[in-house]
Amino acid sequence: MTGRPRSLSPSKGRQAAAGITIAILAVVVLAADQLTKHFALENLPFQEPVRVLGDFLSFYLTRNPGAAFSLGEEVTWVFTIALAAVAVAIVWLAATRVTSRLWSVALGLLLGGVLGNLADRLLRDPGFGVGHVVDFILTPWMWFLPGMSPAIYNVADIFIVSMMIAVALLVLLGIRLDGTRERRRAEDEPAEGAHRATPGDAATGAEASGSQKD
Repeated sequence: MTGRPRSLSPSKGRQAAAGITIAILAVVVLAADQLTKHFALENLPFQEPVRVLGDFLSFYLTRNPGAAFSLGEEVTWVFTIALAAVAVAIVWLAATRVTSRLWSVALGLLLGGVLGNLADRLLRDPGFGVGHVVDFILTPWMWFLPGMSPAIYNVADIFIVSMMIAVALLVLLGIRLDGTRERRRAEDEPAEGAHRATPGDAATGAEASGSQKD
């Protein structure tokens, strides 16, 4: 005779929900990134600016073998390995550590962006592992740096950069992967000091009462 199936514990349930959230968001971002790249390749002229909103937004289709500002063009495979390592790390955290809603949203969107560019590295020309990333979004007012050309990026890049900032904020705010907030040391010390003082105070009080009895 078999018993009733056991329900998931609250922590396991939250972990499963976080994992599902991360997976769904990653798939949505990956699909959006690859779909926009497909439309860009099909409809935009190569390396010719197409103004959309004056100087605010333009489309400029290009292929980038390196990182931002075309850095590291000679070592494309390094970026492939780095993207793969980040993706594996996020999947591991999703499977073992994350139960926070905020962390699951941030990591899900970040994973989607990472997978979007990783797919380009693995599947696009000139070959597996050294593929060039498709970039087509140009906003000179945002990315202009003296002596450097404005960055040209894609949907995956938007989520990677914004979610890295979000992760940094979560760390600075002391929000752990399980959703609990890390206490500041200054807040803990008075309580710990009071706790340590209690046994000594009790002993002092006992000695004082004993001397009065004598």
